Amino acid sequence: MAKKTTSRVESKVIDQQMGEILSERYLSYALSTIMDRALPDVRDGMKPVHRRLLYAMSQLNLKHDLPPKKSARVVGDVIGKYHPHGDTSVYDAMVRLAQEFSVRYPMVDGQGNFGNIDGDNAAAMRYTEARLTRVAQLMLEGINENAVDFRPTYDGSESEPVVLPGMFPNILANGSSGIAVGMATNIPPFNVAELCEASLALLEDDLDAKGLAKIIKGPDFPTGGTLIEPKANIIKAYETGKGAFRMRAKWEREDLKRGTYQIIITEIPYQVQKSRLIEKIAELINARKIPLLDDVCDESAEDIRIVLIPKSGNVDADLLMEALFRSTDLETRFNMNMNVLENGVTPRVMPLKEVLQAWLDHQQVVL
Repeated sequence: MAKKTTSRVESKVIDQQMGEILSERYLSYALSTIMDRALPDVRDGMKPVHRRLLYAMSQLNLKHDLPPKKSARVVGDVIGKYHPHGDTSVYDAMVRLAQEFSVRYPMVDGQGNFGNIDGDNAAAMRYTEARLTRVAQLMLEGINENAVDFRPTYDGSESEPVVLPGMFPNILANGSSGIAVGMATNIPPFNVAELCEASLALLEDDLDAKGLAKIIKGPDFPTGGTLIEPKANIIKAYETGKGAFRMRAKWEREDLKRGTYQIIITEIPYQVQKSRLIEKIAELINARKIPLLDDVCDESAEDIRIVLIPKSGNVDADLLMEALFRSTDLETRFNMNMNVLENGVTPRVMPLKEVLQAWLDHQQVVL
C-alpha cells in the first residue's frame, strides 16, 4: 500500500486572520495606486505610464520633424521594456496625449483617427501612427546628458528615467487628474505664457497668491470657454490648492434678415462631449422646458459651431442663454485639487506658488 504524502499546497498554508491579511495587502495596493498610477510627480507633471511613453518614443527617435511609426510599435516597446501592464491602458494614455480637446499642449502628434470631442473612440493602434511634439521634446531635453537619474526597469534588462528633465512646466500647463485609494487629484491647465511670466516674477520677488493671480488669470482649458469665477475665489484656490472654477460656453449673436437672429456657440466647457450636450438641449426643447428656444443644430467642422434658433426675433438672447446655462452643461464647475507627489514620493496638496516653485527647483537641479 502506498504511503500517504503531505500535499505541497497543504505544507504552505499560512494560518492568519483575514483582517490582518486585508490590511497588509490593501495598504500595498493603496501605495501602488498612489505612487504608480494616480498622482503626478510635481517636478515633471507625469505619471509613470506617460513618462515611459515619452521616453520609449524618444528611444525610437520619433522626433516631431521625422516620420511617425505605428502606434502598435510604440505600445509594444512601452509594455515590453518599461511598463508591464495591458496594451489597452497604454494606448488609451497615448491617445489622450494626442487629443487637442483633452490636453492643452499635446505631447503626441497622432496621425489617423485619435477620437473627437463628440466622444467617438480612436481607431485601433494597428491603424494609427504617432510621433513626439515639440513640447514633448522640451520635456525630454537633456535626458541623454545626465540631467536626471535613471533606475533599472521592472525586469532589470533596461533603464528608465526616474523623472523627466521637464523644461516645459507640464504639471500646470497640462494639468492632471486621477483617483487613488483615499485621495484624488484634479489639476486644471493654465496658459504657458502666463506660467513663464509668473516664474520669472517668482524668481525676482516673493509673490503671494494675490500677486500670482494678477499674472495667471485662471485656468486655460483646451476647449476654451469663459471663466466666470469671482477673483476672490480664484485667489483662495491659489492659496490652498483647492477650489472650484465656473466655466461657461462662449457664444455670440448672429443677426439674420427680417429682424431674426441665431445664437452661435463657438467654445464649450472642458470635458463636455459636444454630442451629448446637443442631445440634452434637444431633449429640453422636445419637453418644452426651454420655451424660448425653437431648435438646435450642429454645424461644426474643425471648429465648434452649435446653432441655437430662438422662437422669434423678440426673444432676449441673454435670457435664453441664462436658461440654458442653468439646465445644461453649457455651464460647468471644475473642482481643483492640486494633490501631487512631492519629490516623487510624498502625496501632498500644494498651493499654486509651491507647485510652481517645485518646478523651478527641479530646473535648477537639472541644469
